[in-house]
Amino acid sequence: MKKDNEAWLIVGLGNPGPEYAKTRHNCGFRALDILAQKLGCKVDKGKFEGLYGQTTYEGHKLYLLKPLTYMNLSGRSVLQLSAYFNIPPQRIVVIFDDISLDIGRLRIRSNGSAGGHNGIKSIISQLGSQDFPRVKVGVGAKPNPDFDLADWVLSAFSASEEKSLQAALDRAADAALCIVSQGTMEAANRFNAAGK
Repeated sequence: MKKDNEAWLIVGLGNPGPEYAKTRHNCGFRALDILAQKLGCKVDKGKFEGLYGQTTYEGHKLYLLKPLTYMNLSGRSVLQLSAYFNIPPQRIVVIFDDISLDIGRLRIRSNGSAGGHNGIKSIISQLGSQDFPRVKVGVGAKPNPDFDLADWVLSAFSASEEKSLQAALDRAADAALCIVSQGTMEAANRFNAAGK
């Protein structure tokens, strides 16, 4: 039986620095900013190798975190905060970019492998678990197989892509809250099938 006062952590993945702000890899940061705005929560406390904020949502204590370690070390920040506040992996929601999904699409999962994503790889390694819910935000596939993956995820969106993305980021924020309040399965049912 879960208690209503159980703490949750929602993590948005990205790279710190203005040069990365609008890149494909920073969808997690951007979705977390939207979420913080919806909740009226400032993500401005510098600790745990990141920036975090604290609020409540439907009786739950909620922490919002942006790791500032760069993507491939994100797990360090996630582990530090979750260990400090005693939050198990099952109550850590991670929002991040996914190149296997079209721009504007979301995919909610309750667990799984890293799927080649360095941020998720780092979190799995640090937590010692794959069992944490995630909200994947589609950023589109590489234009061709020879295109360098790092160059692709660090590239910016076109104006038309940005329009589809904005709606997806807003829904990603809602999906994260839905996981907290109603569970991963309900969030998947509501948000996985939704179009652009």
